Amino acid sequence: MERLDKAIGSQTNYSRKDIKDLVKKKQVLVNGEIVLKSDIKVDVEKDNIVVLGEELAFKKYVYLMLNKPKGYVSATEDKSDKTVLDLVSEKYRHRNLFPAGRLDKDTTGLMIITDDGEFAHNILSPKKHISKTYNVTIDIDMNEDMVLGFRNGVNLLDGECKSAVLEITGKHTGTVILTEGRYHQIKRMFGCFGAKVVELERIKMGNFSLPNDLELGMCREFTEEELKQVRS
Repeated sequence: MERLDKAIGSQTNYSRKDIKDLVKKKQVLVNGEIVLKSDIKVDVEKDNIVVLGEELAFKKYVYLMLNKPKGYVSATEDKSDKTVLDLVSEKYRHRNLFPAGRLDKDTTGLMIITDDGEFAHNILSPKKHISKTYNVTIDIDMNEDMVLGFRNGVNLLDGECKSAVLEITGKHTGTVILTEGRYHQIKRMFGCFGAKVVELERIKMGNFSLPNDLELGMCREFTEEELKQVRS
């Protein structure tokens, strides 16, 4: 059980004062009855709560997928750059959302934004070995030395990368699958072969692929089935 104003505030952008005013105007109902006080106790899992004629669907956590465009940093706030949270709908802004993992400012593709810390830990933990798949374009020809080097594990200044999969798809293009997430890892791995990454897009996390209909810059909630794919 929790206070009505706290429960409504957790799911909307209304302040406690806003909710108190709505109660005074008889715009809040609990189980079909007009509420007279904003501090009554409610059970969000059982009680039917309606505000301004709209029933609230209570969610403990929110899971959003974003097709990240270039120019946004993977942070909750930044003094000089726009963040991925700037692409999230206003209706989620009251929640303590954060990006689960990161993509570089100039990298595009699939990101997960949530307020579930345990979920984020599980998909990011190296022990879980959840793979991430990327489309990559470099400035020189792809070659078999790169494929072999990725497979054997490239040595970087901060240690050896785990074995990764590089599949050549074109003269300058390929697909990379990683099971770890070092800083600028793909760029640095190709750098070992004298190549510069010019385009990088994450297209898959675990068993979940970036939907074709999720346009660049768009963000929406995962369905239950989609969340199962990520977790599996």
